[in-house]
Amino acid sequence: MRTLWIAGSGSEIAKALIERWQSQNQGQSQGQAQHQTAQTVRLISSGRGPDSAASAHCQTDTREPHSVAELQAFIRREGTPDAVIVCNGILHNQQNGPEKSLQELSADWLQHSLQSNVISHIHTAQALAPFIKRDSQLRWLSLSAMVGSISDNQLGGWYSYRMSKAALNMFIKNLSIEWQRKAPNCLVAAVHPGTTNTSLSAPFQQNIAAGKLYTPQQTAQRISDVLLNLQPEQHGHLLHWDGHVLPY
Repeated sequence: MRTLWIAGSGSEIAKALIERWQSQNQGQSQGQAQHQTAQTVRLISSGRGPDSAASAHCQTDTREPHSVAELQAFIRREGTPDAVIVCNGILHNQQNGPEKSLQELSADWLQHSLQSNVISHIHTAQALAPFIKRDSQLRWLSLSAMVGSISDNQLGGWYSYRMSKAALNMFIKNLSIEWQRKAPNCLVAAVHPGTTNTSLSAPFQQNIAAGKLYTPQQTAQRISDVLLNLQPEQHGHLLHWDGHVLPY
């Protein structure tokens, strides 16, 4: 893997991923200085914010259709990545949170959730699609959530988040089929990162069991391990952070 694209670079998990790979690159450079052969991974990123610690960054809002052309220009300039981790997503904002009942569900918030949790991933994939060739060995991970599993849902509630993540899971399934026809060695999956100590989970952490709240650094390491160890039998699936397949 020569180039890794972190999409949604403003999220805390994305920042931890960039830090994790930068740290590995520093270790690889030190190893090379000691006559060990190792390849560093070039980091590129995209996100709404102007700043990123990656070596190249595209500032764009992937919820919007114009982002596709902007990202394609970015890829032409920076080269086709070998792997992509899409970190875009939302659970709540200052005005809206997870719904406890049907009466709390609004069309506006559902649409906003779909834009952040699904459409941003779609636009990222549409930007990359023309650059995938027959011999591509691209690895793609979208950050999803176990609460988007229809068969695992025993509690109800959280309408917009659950529905948007379920839609993301279906998108990943479709994408995995299309891209494997185009590039048989391509691997596409969604991953449940576990509950991470970020602003996304902050309002709900009091209900989390001891030992089930993970640091961004732990989550970044686990997602990276899933990416590096993707196998054909995981293609098109929703994966737990430890790599085992979760039900859709």
